[in-house]
Amino acid sequence: MKLTRPARRASLVVHVAASASWLGLTLGLLTLGITATSTGSTVTLEASVRIMKLFTDWLLLPLAFFTLLSGMLLSLGTPWGLARHRWVYTKFWLTLATTTATAFALRPGVNSAVVAVSAGRPLPDAGDVLFGPIVSLAAYVFMTAISILKPWGLTRRGRKLRTSARKPVDVERARQTA
Repeated sequence: MKLTRPARRASLVVHVAASASWLGLTLGLLTLGITATSTGSTVTLEASVRIMKLFTDWLLLPLAFFTLLSGMLLSLGTPWGLARHRWVYTKFWLTLATTTATAFALRPGVNSAVVAVSAGRPLPDAGDVLFGPIVSLAAYVFMTAISILKPWGLTRRGRKLRTSARKPVDVERARQTA
């Protein structure tokens, strides 16, 4: 399946917008997490973790899935392919890992922080609101860099596909035309 030029461009815009939104949301979560762990005000602490919960419940997973799905559409609908180039393959697995970590580590950590703070207790663990955004931010910046630089070349499958796509040269015919 190959995307038409307008479809490819539209998919690329959607993918970049979703990815940039996911990155920006993670920066916001990190800012709120730093505020929550460094403030002396219980009101500011509670507001910070409640806003984090709002972001993680309503925005984070939809953006993560939108990024994952639009990236898969682009990779499968363009010559880059999903498993032809190492940088695309790496981005796919990192996106899948960060989406999974968001669902099963970051969201539950933020939810437990909200429960604790709402009950008047201090944050159970500062890592609940800091570790996830820090790791996510590092992963997203890394994925952005490899999207721009496109390092590492072809995978074994990509090399095999490239070799099989080349047509053998007819030496006799090439001599006659020269």
